[in-house]
Amino acid sequence: WAVYIAEAEKYDKALVESWKSDMDGMLIFAGLFSASLTAFIIESYKTLIPDSGDATVELLKQISTQLASSANGTSFEAAPPMVFVASTTSLVCNTLWFISLGLSLACALIATLVEQWARDFLHKADMHSAPVIRARIFSYLYYGLRRFNMHIVVEIIPLLLHSSLILFFAGLVAFLIPINTAMTGVAGGLLATVTAVYFLLTILPLWHLDCPYRTPLSGAFWSFTRKLL
Repeated sequence: WAVYIAEAEKYDKALVESWKSDMDGMLIFAGLFSASLTAFIIESYKTLIPDSGDATVELLKQISTQLASSANGTSFEAAPPMVFVASTTSLVCNTLWFISLGLSLACALIATLVEQWARDFLHKADMHSAPVIRARIFSYLYYGLRRFNMHIVVEIIPLLLHSSLILFFAGLVAFLIPINTAMTGVAGGLLATVTAVYFLLTILPLWHLDCPYRTPLSGAFWSFTRKLL
């Protein structure tokens, strides 16, 4: 039993501890990214609502026209009220950024839960000192991790965060389209570069098994290609 416990602590416990440390980094990054993204959303959501300044200008125009008509003795016909319609770029930008923020917050929530589950695993594993009981607890907890596929939950978190980042860059391109063409080109080039590199890192392990570069989608691509072949 002592040998089993030593091996379990070497692999199973180390795996859970690595998950816990990874979640700490994910939480920090997700928090900083969400705060930065919120600052962008505060500015961009204003393009979805009517500008009070434009309404004031339109009202002053009508008053001026009415006064001119009264002075000339002509009839005055009020113009139909302006209907505000948000631009397509504003809708696309805000949609992408709000989805990005939602994914980032979901990533933080899941990371918090995984960190709590990992802490609970480590606490239960060290609760008893008797070798037989500890060995049974290790075995019970480890097979619980495998049965409920906790490793998949852990792998989903960086995938959500990566998707959130790509959506942010896509929303940034939409945000810059009506502002400046040159900046739009720079942001679009950055988005294309990041997407291309990410895709390359995803599929590279399919041709080079010893490649250390991979993404959370690499395993899915590997399974998909094996089914095709």
